[in-house]
Amino acid sequence: MPASGWDPARLAPADADISQCVACGLCLPHCPTFRVTGRETASPRGRIAAMGAVAEGAASPAEPAFRTMMDECLACRACEAACPSGVPFGRMIEAARAQVEPVRPASDALARRIGLTQVLPRRWLTRVLGLGLGIAQVLRLDRVLVPARLRGATPRVALRQQATPLRPMGEGPRAAVLTGCVMDLAFRPVHRAALRLVAAKGYRAVPVDGCCGALSMHHGYPEAARRMARARIAALEDADLVVVDAAGCSAHVKEYGHLLADDREWAARARRVAARTIDLVELEAPSRPAGRLGPIAVHDACHHVHAQRITAEPRAMLRAAGAEPVEVPDGTRCCGAAGLYSVLEPEMSATLRRQKAEAIASTGAPLVSVANPGCAIQIAAGLREIGADVRVVHPAEAAARP
Repeated sequence: MPASGWDPARLAPADADISQCVACGLCLPHCPTFRVTGRETASPRGRIAAMGAVAEGAASPAEPAFRTMMDECLACRACEAACPSGVPFGRMIEAARAQVEPVRPASDALARRIGLTQVLPRRWLTRVLGLGLGIAQVLRLDRVLVPARLRGATPRVALRQQATPLRPMGEGPRAAVLTGCVMDLAFRPVHRAALRLVAAKGYRAVPVDGCCGALSMHHGYPEAARRMARARIAALEDADLVVVDAAGCSAHVKEYGHLLADDREWAARARRVAARTIDLVELEAPSRPAGRLGPIAVHDACHHVHAQRITAEPRAMLRAAGAEPVEVPDGTRCCGAAGLYSVLEPEMSATLRRQKAEAIASTGAPLVSVANPGCAIQIAAGLREIGADVRVVHPAEAAARP
């Protein structure tokens, strides 16, 4: 038998996970990149076959073809939700990317490596860069500094909101509300709404700063993700409840136990924090008069519907707020944000962005509920591109209105 092509010193897809795929093809209709391209190499089945070839020593993570196959994946986990064999594709694609990143050409890897391993773990640096972007946006310098093809992926920094710090609310058992990185810079009003909702449930709602590490894990830097997980666990573990108002972040924090399973010092602490974590939409919202908000289209974030199997909860929160949830055609299809995907794969991302925006506009609803920051940025850009007069809101903003 030839030696495996994986670097044994790094996270790699498990042989047992690879062999679990029976190549039935039932995932294909659910894969956004396969639906756009029709290529087997852009399908979950094709990507798993490529992982198998590396595991058998017949291919290498350094090969451009393998790198392209892994890069083109959105890691939306739609295939995972549809798979009758329960193939854990989410952790497989993350592990495959952890093998690709160290052998990626330096010219292609430097910016993402700095961002994912140096910037995100440092709260002060994330804030400095974010506020610099916000000032550039106010002065309209972003039109010069940000390439046109990437403007749809750039968050709008809420400078006025940044001037007023988040403060604890309510009395009772301590509930930590994780503020994250991009979410806090661009969507601080959502955090304020989240704090009000958590306090209304009888908790002392306390904001806790810091990146959860999801972006680093999704894009091939597991050690950086583990460092951030340890820092967040230390800040969250004395809370009776951990509440996260971003779908991608809540999915990641709930997997801290798996992420640190081999860390003797942190494994049990990680499991405890994961077990106490809920997504904000899983919190029952106060009931409002029916019909007061009218129709609101519902976008299902991939890390809700596929990773956490959360579908009913955002709709229940909107109904409690007095809204009428409206289903989006092909609603579980990825919008193309997918962490840094809209920056790293702008062409495919733009195709999916337009498809999602057109589907939302077709509902006729004046608002669309979006519970993930990347999705919110992406969808707002897509709606602007097609000239649709639809406003993006987080379900918490609807539920927390007086």
